Amino acid sequence: MLIYEPIFYLVSIPAVLLYGIAKGGFAGPLAIMGVPLMSLVISPLQAAAILLPILCIQDLISIYSYRNSFHFKNLLILLPAAFVGILLGFFWFSYLSEDNIRIFLGSLAILFALNYFLFSRESKEKSVSFFRGSFWGTISGFTSFGIHAGGLPFNIYMLPQKLDHRVYVGTAAIFFGLVNMLKLYPYYLLDQLRLDNLITALFLMPFAPIGFYIGYKLTQKIDGERFYALTYACLLIIGIKLLMDGI
Repeated sequence: MLIYEPIFYLVSIPAVLLYGIAKGGFAGPLAIMGVPLMSLVISPLQAAAILLPILCIQDLISIYSYRNSFHFKNLLILLPAAFVGILLGFFWFSYLSEDNIRIFLGSLAILFALNYFLFSRESKEKSVSFFRGSFWGTISGFTSFGIHAGGLPFNIYMLPQKLDHRVYVGTAAIFFGLVNMLKLYPYYLLDQLRLDNLITALFLMPFAPIGFYIGYKLTQKIDGERFYALTYACLLIIGIKLLMDGI
């Protein structure tokens, strides 16, 4: 059944724009708000399913834009681990009710927000590591499967390496592009790539390149730190709301 309620598009259009801005390389944590925001009006799994085809299109744009800037060794470590995380996410979400998913999603959103506000974002420079990369790659695949929020675990591993900005963004583009492609079949098995969800995604699709263009331009002009703070404050509020609705 197609979604016609205006309030759905009132939250869904900003969600798609936020993902586009993040994939354009600006204020990556903005993307974490997408599924929680849409989950205020529809089920979390349906929200994730509607966004997934849009993310795949955005990924193609991102990969093309940063096709000459990526870190191959990190990808060799992260991608197999993310595949394991996706499998874990598939089995986990197969057995949860919608309220349980809201509780999980709300708790995750709150933890991500508190992590930003309570812990220092400064870190010592670190090198490529198979063990750290495998651990955080698995976590990234798991959280990405459920709410398309694999960015924080990815950042925890990648940011301390202090790579060139474009190399970092290009590596993220390829990593999440392949991760999202891998998620299509499990979502199909969960009966979430239904025709109604795909048509809804098609309606929202035009906002994806708009968001990417905004993010691509902003990443060259503006520091995102203040936007991060505002984003995580909103995420904290949304997380509390989802947690209360699930309980």
